[in-house]
Amino acid sequence: MPDPRIDVVLLTMNDRPTEEAAAQATLLAQTNVELRICVDGCTPALVPPGAITVALPENLGIPGGRNAGAEALRKAGDPAGLLFFLDNDATFPRPDVLARLVAEAERRPKAAYVQPRLTGPDDVTTPRRWVPRLRASHPERSGIITTMTEGVVLLRREAFDAAGGWAAEFFLYHEGIALAQQLWAQGYIGWYAAEVRMHHPVTSSARHALFHRCSARNRVWVAYRNLPAALIPAYLTVWTVITLVRSARGGQVHESLRGKREGWARRHEQQRRPMSWRTVWRLTAAGRPPVI
Repeated sequence: MPDPRIDVVLLTMNDRPTEEAAAQATLLAQTNVELRICVDGCTPALVPPGAITVALPENLGIPGGRNAGAEALRKAGDPAGLLFFLDNDATFPRPDVLARLVAEAERRPKAAYVQPRLTGPDDVTTPRRWVPRLRASHPERSGIITTMTEGVVLLRREAFDAAGGWAAEFFLYHEGIALAQQLWAQGYIGWYAAEVRMHHPVTSSARHALFHRCSARNRVWVAYRNLPAALIPAYLTVWTVITLVRSARGGQVHESLRGKREGWARRHEQQRRPMSWRTVWRLTAAGRPPVI
């Protein structure tokens, strides 16, 4: 039986040479899978043998850059049925990580995406924000999930394309929420394979003003793009309160309010693909009502 084929998108800004070298080395060490790799973003300084490269003329943001890599792999011909998106500072602690994720996907044909558990380099520490579910106190528990950690995720190409890919307009933050909801709207689920681990430096983006502005703006756009009209006010009310509480702790209330205003003013630039009420129920039954 041939090894499963995976197209891998690795986005780079040449800003983490040591981390990216480790990411690529551990990617190339993966066994029992056939990989085709695209390194894209700026002109890459480090390219694995045989990889496709895409030098974007401008910074499209993380979701836009990932889309460009996925499109380059498609245009290269004979695209793989599976896509893996890899942050350039994430590493594989074992050579069988991708093979195990593929096995999880094969066991669960309704899973549009399979998510490993992301830990710090110690193989233990998992911040709550890295657990793709509301009940984050037990990151070691596998199960169905309704969102994703975007930088280390295996997706079915067919489902990814049908969902329209990543929300490029978001530029940064929450594109995983938008995509996961669209995948659920197709009738799929997400799966968190907690026993399969990957490593990532433990840092906090919340210290940056850009995080607070884009996070607040993109929450508005998630609601406008994906939710039935009747749920949009409830979603925005809940997340306005949560966002303001979080930003107040970091002294970034002004940036959060700026982001909310920008999101509302530009909401009509987003393509609406509201989920059905059946999808609302499925998400709620899975533990994540789409208003929170």
